[in-house]
Amino acid sequence: MTDDQWLARRFEEDRPRLESVAFRMLGSSGEAEDAVQEAWFRLAASDADRIENLSGWLTTVVGRVCLDQLRRRKSRAELPMPESGAEPAALPTLAGAPVDPESSAVMADSVGLALLVVLETLEPAERLAFVLHDMFGVPFDEIAQIVDRTPVAARKLASRARARVRGTGEPERRDVARQRAVVEAFMSAAREGDFDALVSVLDPDVTLRTDAAEVGTILRGAATIAGGAVTFAAMATQAQLVLVDGRIGAVSSIPDMPLPTRVLVFTVEDGRITAMEGITDAARIRGMELTLLDA
Repeated sequence: MTDDQWLARRFEEDRPRLESVAFRMLGSSGEAEDAVQEAWFRLAASDADRIENLSGWLTTVVGRVCLDQLRRRKSRAELPMPESGAEPAALPTLAGAPVDPESSAVMADSVGLALLVVLETLEPAERLAFVLHDMFGVPFDEIAQIVDRTPVAARKLASRARARVRGTGEPERRDVARQRAVVEAFMSAAREGDFDALVSVLDPDVTLRTDAAEVGTILRGAATIAGGAVTFAAMATQAQLVLVDGRIGAVSSIPDMPLPTRVLVFTVEDGRITAMEGITDAARIRGMELTLLDA
């Protein structure tokens, strides 16, 4: 048996579990199969000999592919109806054997339409943390690497998702009010260039992701991000606060432009900002549902 044949066989052994992960993430067997196939392409292009835990590596890749897909879906305001019956036509596997439509339907039934509907209400990172940890037992250390958070933050994501799935999540209005207070404190500190005040509202492991220059960049750490307070000062002076998919965001515009030219979305957990995403891509902004908050 050649190395390629061995790798393909190992992948096929993991395929059912990977498809189960992807299906619970995406709610569509067709999209789940595409996500798993993408994992194969990435595996084939990698140095497999250097991968210590192949199953864990594949789970991480599928998780990231699904997370990206959910974020794109959110940015386009897509809400696909979870599947509960017959699944799409079978796709060929790597070995050439067809995927059994009946087994796909069984997978959908085993998850349950009601659960898939609830999962659709979760934020992408919450959904990933809940699915990977509560359904597949993936450690929070590994989940944290996928969502660019600390293990503690990943645990909180799963806990919040678990509460919503059980119908015990706290009222959205209270959550939004708490988020807003933290973001307003950040914006005020940014306007004044107050480094210490900025650090006080930022989680020590906060991340700032931007889509500038077509190649996204990520900054990490409260001190690093607070050190760029001047960057936020102009936006903080002109920005309006909005609600974006249950999170607080700030938008700024150029005069006479019908749409915002920049959106900064905040993730707030336990009274601190744990992540920010700066969006300048016009197509993404057009697809976002932005609700202005009262002054």
